[in-house]
Amino acid sequence: MNDGHKSIDVAQRWVAVVPMRAGSKGLPGKNIRPLAGVPLYLHSVQTALDAGASRVFLTTDISSVLDKPQSASVVAVARPPHLAADTVEMAAVVSHLLETEVGRTISDATVVILLQPTSPLRAVEDVSAALGALLRGDSQLVMSVSQTFSGVLKYGRLREGRFEPLSSPEHCFANRQALPPVYRPNGAVYAFRAGWFRKNKGFATAHIGAVVMPAERSVDVDTIDDFERVETLIAERSEGAA
Repeated sequence: MNDGHKSIDVAQRWVAVVPMRAGSKGLPGKNIRPLAGVPLYLHSVQTALDAGASRVFLTTDISSVLDKPQSASVVAVARPPHLAADTVEMAAVVSHLLETEVGRTISDATVVILLQPTSPLRAVEDVSAALGALLRGDSQLVMSVSQTFSGVLKYGRLREGRFEPLSSPEHCFANRQALPPVYRPNGAVYAFRAGWFRKNKGFATAHIGAVVMPAERSVDVDTIDDFERVETLIAERSEGAA
């Protein structure tokens, strides 16, 4: 399904959502912590603008971000405390944003691209690939993925003393080298239409498209070690471009 909008040109206007909360157990204050001299969340904002977003919505409970003057293309929306806990699912955060006064200015036909600030190494091409895949395909949701350990195909669940393979039983006994490639959602890019999300009230669907991101752009920042690793990668990129 594509809600009847398959013919819309890839150059259409779209909006980005960057969710960021104050609390973080792994690295307190990480979303506003300077990364290569720029607050972490602004890397995602800039990527969205460089990729062509008409507006970027920040959904946050961080007072310093809410009080900071924004450009005409960036809108900060206050997130209520009950949606800022670490146990709150992202679907609830996006649903709240879309139903706020400013969120209702996003029409049902508009493509929304969710960019979590903890994936600062995603590139404009990753965002453009997800947008294009949604517009040209029949998926209700497109997300970025990266290749991962194929050995998970050997795994299973125990139910009443029985082993139930997660995949084909043959995979449980195959050599690891013979297993097919496996991909995992890397959390960097999610693309969908606002109207579909409002009706679906979440991300779960049987119609999911995927765009593959290389491992070097799929690093997720959760701890100080992740943060320092990303800073090193950015520095190496800068040196290579010099």
